[in-house]
Amino acid sequence: MDWMRKSACEIGRGIGEGRVDPVELTEAYLDAARDHPQGDQIYARRTRGRALSEAIAAHDRAKFGIRRGLLDGVPISWKDLFDTAGVGTEAGTKLLQGRVPTDDAEVLVNATYAGLVCLGKTHMTELAFSGLGVNPSTATPPNVHGADLAPGGSSSGAAASVAFGLAAAGIGSDTGGSVRLPSAWNDLVGFKPTHNALSLKGVVPLCESFDTVGPLCRTVEDCAELFAVMGNGQAPDLREATLTGTRLLVLQPYSSDVREAPGAAFQSAVERLNNAGARIETGDIPAVNEAMETTLSLYTAEAYGTWGKVIEADPDKMFHRIRDRFRQGADVKAADFVALWRRLRTLREAYLAATAEYDAVLIPSAANLPPDIARLDSDDDYFVTENLMTLRNTRVGNLMGLCAITLPTGVPSTGIMLMGHPGSDARLLRLAAAAEAALA
Repeated sequence: MDWMRKSACEIGRGIGEGRVDPVELTEAYLDAARDHPQGDQIYARRTRGRALSEAIAAHDRAKFGIRRGLLDGVPISWKDLFDTAGVGTEAGTKLLQGRVPTDDAEVLVNATYAGLVCLGKTHMTELAFSGLGVNPSTATPPNVHGADLAPGGSSSGAAASVAFGLAAAGIGSDTGGSVRLPSAWNDLVGFKPTHNALSLKGVVPLCESFDTVGPLCRTVEDCAELFAVMGNGQAPDLREATLTGTRLLVLQPYSSDVREAPGAAFQSAVERLNNAGARIETGDIPAVNEAMETTLSLYTAEAYGTWGKVIEADPDKMFHRIRDRFRQGADVKAADFVALWRRLRTLREAYLAATAEYDAVLIPSAANLPPDIARLDSDDDYFVTENLMTLRNTRVGNLMGLCAITLPTGVPSTGIMLMGHPGSDARLLRLAAAAEAALA
């Protein structure tokens, strides 16, 4: 059996049943990443010594029947913005070259305590500020459907590590779609929890007002278990989850104003959810449209406020297109920033009122398919327009403060996204488990 292609929970059950040795599996993942022709485009650093030490401890716990949980001994990857004690954490940018933290990020501490094995740090978009996943400064990870295709970002390496069988799951961050986009484009499940549901301590920030931590996995069950582990909580019970009697809202224009392939895949997925017992309705929410049209500067202003001095101290170290995106926030006035946040809070209340009777809101995970890397590299206008289109649908969830999850539709590089109310993470995961079964 090829355990390296199994879900994290399947591996965990295999360890508990004595069918999987955590040490052998960890060595297999590490060797595969070392020998893979694109392994160095996926992993920025592999933490072999740490991984084997953690795997040995998990092996011994399993031997004596004192496992710490379902995922004890399961090897996973971490995006290179999660602090790892004594190991470089550079967030995909030469601006932070040589940065070595002294402590682990809090979510990594929790995961380690639960017995998870840290395989290493994955490449990412520079400072996490693009949805395309292209990074000429360090490395651009591959898309599982072709080396010429953008992998999705900014958690590009996290997705690739799972899609290519080099980790059981990956942990990323999501500020405007950075967990869900690479998951969708690489046929994975990606979960963005409610903002602040998981700790950001020890996570290199982009926009702390929107930053979230989330898993990229093979299954909804994996997402649920990893969410619980990182939050030091209890995973929701996904058994007997059903779509029967649920009300789902297909949100316009985000479900119709998309390109042909993702649009057709989305419609097919919606039909399957309807056949499984969900009540599907269609509508638009003016509050979302206003927020999407007026609040982009909240991102650029906070991002530049966080990184402006570092960037301007040595701007030539940065990929010019990402640097230009940061600089869009340089001239946003403080008064405008405050006014926009006040307005966004009002729009969020309007959204919650408009969706109160629905179990989830549905849209395609991305309005486009992965664009061509060579054209992104040569055409500035194409890079900008594709990046904005790539992030359009996922950004709805961040702006409205929602939890959201993307599921594969069965059509390569397309996903269907379910969005739930803030704080309804467990409920959304149960709904997603039922949807996953309907889409299988």
